[in-house]
Amino acid sequence: MSALVPDQLKDMWTAVEAGRISYEDFGLEQDRLLGKYRSRWVKALLLENHTDLQDSILAEISLYTGCADLEEIRQRCKLGAEAVAYDWKRIQPDNDKSIAEFYNKSVSYIYDLMWWHTLADDNSPLAYVTALEFAERNQCRYHLDFGAGVGSGNILFLRHGFESAAADISSSLIQFGRWRFKVRNLPLPTFIDLKEMSLPAAYFDIITAMDVFEHLTDPVRAVDHLSNALKPGGFLFGRFAPDAEEHDHPQHIVHDFSPTLERMRALGFVHVWQDEWLWGHQVFQKPQA
Repeated sequence: MSALVPDQLKDMWTAVEAGRISYEDFGLEQDRLLGKYRSRWVKALLLENHTDLQDSILAEISLYTGCADLEEIRQRCKLGAEAVAYDWKRIQPDNDKSIAEFYNKSVSYIYDLMWWHTLADDNSPLAYVTALEFAERNQCRYHLDFGAGVGSGNILFLRHGFESAAADISSSLIQFGRWRFKVRNLPLPTFIDLKEMSLPAAYFDIITAMDVFEHLTDPVRAVDHLSNALKPGGFLFGRFAPDAEEHDHPQHIVHDFSPTLERMRALGFVHVWQDEWLWGHQVFQKPQA
């Protein structure tokens, strides 16, 4: 079985540096491999009768909101991150309840996240495909997306035969996620509203936490909850590094991940893999016993 794409690309770059392959050949192979990732992502998310992901996502939001002006929706999407940052100014950043209310009611996040998932601005959502391939190679079956947002990761995992659950604190995003599955006539995953429900104990083989921990008021406590939800030997796949452009995302309130990583070590988690080429995600494995 071939290595995961980030590992293949890292090894190929070593060959470039050693003069064994050309920079041009490396670029072509990177485009090919990321093209395969993109194909899996697009195929999973497209609505029926659509072939272009951006058009499909704009049409999806149009159906949900009842707004027929696709150009207006496009502009709302492009300004989504700016709108989220503006809404953040209204909260009390030192008040957990105020922060929770922000995520619970935010509508701007739908536009922001859905546009991000078009891959129009960057391809980092494709890290979900890396997580999917890691899960497939490790015979995982039960998946949780922690901080699932609009549910795109769940759609990807479910379409590839996983039982997938979505956990989030935002009622607006959970409502939208439920609708996305219904409009696709897909089986509805388990939705866990973290304001009202706890994660099931020792249930999941793999938990994805994609660009989530920087939003949490208590990431160390979150590690405890996720550890409890994983089966012995289960995997936590996430990114635990500060964003280089924090000024664009004021809601990213965690900048030091060392307490989070230290808590994982204290619980016996072992670092088993890291993407050292594309997006920097890491995988930690819970002890078998």
